[in-house]
Amino acid sequence: MSNKRTLDSFFKPPEAKKPKLASTEDASGHSTYPFPIPQLTTSVSEGLGFAPANEGRQINDQLDLDLLYFQPYIPKDVERELFNFLRQELFFYRVQYQIKRGSIETQINTPRFTTVFGVDESSYFARDGSLLDSKNHRPVPSDRYKCRPRPIPSCLEALRKVTEGSTGCKFNFCLVNYYASGNDSISFHSDDERFLGPDPAIASFSLGAKRDFLMKHKPITRSGEEPPAESKSLKYPLASGDMILMRGKTQSNWLHSIPKRKGGESDRGRINITFRKALVRGGTENYYQYNVGSGGVYRWDQTKQEMRPVNSGVEDEV
Repeated sequence: MSNKRTLDSFFKPPEAKKPKLASTEDASGHSTYPFPIPQLTTSVSEGLGFAPANEGRQINDQLDLDLLYFQPYIPKDVERELFNFLRQELFFYRVQYQIKRGSIETQINTPRFTTVFGVDESSYFARDGSLLDSKNHRPVPSDRYKCRPRPIPSCLEALRKVTEGSTGCKFNFCLVNYYASGNDSISFHSDDERFLGPDPAIASFSLGAKRDFLMKHKPITRSGEEPPAESKSLKYPLASGDMILMRGKTQSNWLHSIPKRKGGESDRGRINITFRKALVRGGTENYYQYNVGSGGVYRWDQTKQEMRPVNSGVEDEV
């Protein structure tokens, strides 16, 4: 961070706790948005110009593991403001869905708030927000998607571009999770769906409360034996502003989770932003089904200090 920015911030009056928002004319809007999403504040936009704050540390000393760990990626003087901004201005969902194992159906209540933006490689958004076919550049057929894809808003697009520039990876999807308390979690899983292609790269950002990020190798099925001792479980205490880039054979061979936590700072709330690249429309359908669903829209209530349902006026069924 430059000395000029440090001196400027010293002589400026203290900023209010709630970020000062841009005008509605500058906000990102789309027919699929329940409400417009403002531009980033000037201070956060300028701060992202200094990202990554530290060089990534390569971690590849375990079987099939390939990580790049930034501690932090987002500069410390803006990560708190970015967290507050995104929690206040994004819309979220608490998705419920059914899974079927044999003849038994089970309802799953997602233990966190979720939202998603983007569309797979077969389509792209024109400047007016319409969806065009990537090959012929014409409007996509009305039956291409059962869901309603929506573009990445400018506040997240800015972070996507910076991330692409520093990692050399390309992304067309942004998934955002909000962990309201230590009771919110995500179980062990891997992002190895076919629609991501072989060896996908996924950039995962943490903002807000520190939470443990656990990893363990999948069972080695070719021999039926447990992974060797050197590839046992790993734990990374992700702090606000940190980013882990998972790439190479990581997703096809490792599982990761955010477990429940009691006490500490976990109840202060945590935002996780992941960027990834879906290749085919199956990825679009999947992401909107499990991150939007058919439930109501939630927004952060600054007075009550919690996510509260809002009347969106937008159909969000997939």
